[in-house]
Amino acid sequence: MTTPIAVTIAGSDSGGGAGIQADLKTFSALGVYGASVVTALTAQNTRGVQAIHDVPPDFVAAQIESVFGDLSVRAAKIGMLSQAPVIDAVAAGLARLAPDCPVVLDPVMVATSGDRLIAESAVDALRRHLLPRITLVTPNLPEAAILLGEAVARTEAEAVAQARRILALGAPAVLVKGGHAEGSESVDHLVTAGGTLRRLATERIATHNTHGTGCTLSAAVAAGLARGLSLVEAVVQAKRYVTAAIAAADRLSIGAGHGPVHHFHAVWS
Repeated sequence: MTTPIAVTIAGSDSGGGAGIQADLKTFSALGVYGASVVTALTAQNTRGVQAIHDVPPDFVAAQIESVFGDLSVRAAKIGMLSQAPVIDAVAAGLARLAPDCPVVLDPVMVATSGDRLIAESAVDALRRHLLPRITLVTPNLPEAAILLGEAVARTEAEAVAQARRILALGAPAVLVKGGHAEGSESVDHLVTAGGTLRRLATERIATHNTHGTGCTLSAAVAAGLARGLSLVEAVVQAKRYVTAAIAAADRLSIGAGHGPVHHFHAVWS
């Protein structure tokens, strides 16, 4: 039996709750072998981001060459890309080495702590060079607003309208996440260029331990795609997984700030 493999192309979180570390935990929890391409190093914990060290673009390209030159990667997840040259290197590497590989883009721009994680100049490079090359983009409400240069959506109708405008930028499918909205439900909307519109709602969970939720959701979608699920099936599975991980987050006691979700809630006693 062929082992499903997914790769995360993202930044490292030294605190272990988000980024590369969260992605690899998610892949493992969902039965997928995880490989990685590190795009940035962060000095980070549950309280915030203290420093960022960007990996040189040529070394990012070398990692992509190494992984795709040997492993049969079935899906890729892209996370933190803080500089335009790194975005260019990732886009070029995937176009050359994995043109048919499903790619989930989590446009990481602001950490849970509020720290900015992407240079202003990189946003345009992300729009132009990556959106047309991916399978799904998964912005939260503030990230969708940044991608479009608009105000943050205040209603579900506004969120869906922004998703459609992101489709117009070249993305074939958009999952707008509603975790930053108000109300008793956390509602995400999946919109595709093919006409699919899916509302995914769960009861909002009262916890401050939400570090890494966006990374975890996008990695879970990539894991589903690596296992051969359709896009809709992968998104539904991912929403279910991350909701359970958030619900179990208070079973962990990690740090003094926003703790991580519980990636191994179904495994650890």
